[in-house]
Amino acid sequence: MTYLPRGSAAEGPYALAVDPARAAWTYSSLRVVELPPGGSHSLATGESEWIVLPLTGGCTVHTEGEIIELLGRESVFSGASDFAYAPRDSHLQIASGAGGRFALAGAKCERRLPARYGPAPEVPVEHRGSGTCARQVRNFAAADAFACDRLIAVEVVTPGGNWSSYPPHKHDEYRPGAETELEEIYYFEIDGPGGFGYQRVFPSREGGTDVLAEVRSGDAVLVPDGWHGPSIAQPGHAMYYLNVMAGPGDEREWKICFHPDHTEGYR
Repeated sequence: MTYLPRGSAAEGPYALAVDPARAAWTYSSLRVVELPPGGSHSLATGESEWIVLPLTGGCTVHTEGEIIELLGRESVFSGASDFAYAPRDSHLQIASGAGGRFALAGAKCERRLPARYGPAPEVPVEHRGSGTCARQVRNFAAADAFACDRLIAVEVVTPGGNWSSYPPHKHDEYRPGAETELEEIYYFEIDGPGGFGYQRVFPSREGGTDVLAEVRSGDAVLVPDGWHGPSIAQPGHAMYYLNVMAGPGDEREWKICFHPDHTEGYR
């Protein structure tokens, strides 16, 4: 199942729980935990590295003997957030005095890197595209922005009425210097009550992934393969999505191939 409406992939304390077993792939994971005021949550990281990213609210992350204070943010539409990295084969605890909602982006990996803090002011913010294809990309854990072993994660905010993830692109095969193989998760939030958007994934090969989903806050779409895009925001309602990616390549790279029929003037 590649389209996960809100609640359909809830598990235990998680409003959303996507792991390799559920997604039928090897590396990428995403969990969303909602904590009440004074709440806490613990996680054994196992074979995966994890980033704790506040969606709303702030928290304290305890891992590897480090205490990392995350100021967080009012909402995903408020701007970039600070975040915390926890290595594989460790333990982390999230505690929030005021409560909030927190994403845990993970990737099965081999190397054990140190726990670290990612400051919000150091998040590279890119304004990509123009006109009705303009959007903001927050490259907080892009391959060239923050050191991880396999995990790549970015946020995108698309203004109401605009298209993003356009032109359609793919990263489902290894072609040296041109394309890397990456599993990808899209997690969506929409600004304003009743807002929605659309996400398209279509086959890059016979029998490949084929999805056209109306997405709302809390929904997710899995992209194991195929051309993905556009992501379309309803007029009057900005659309946010968190992209979590990982793959088998020896190098941690984001190299994509644009669909040849949709590239003129839109990158």
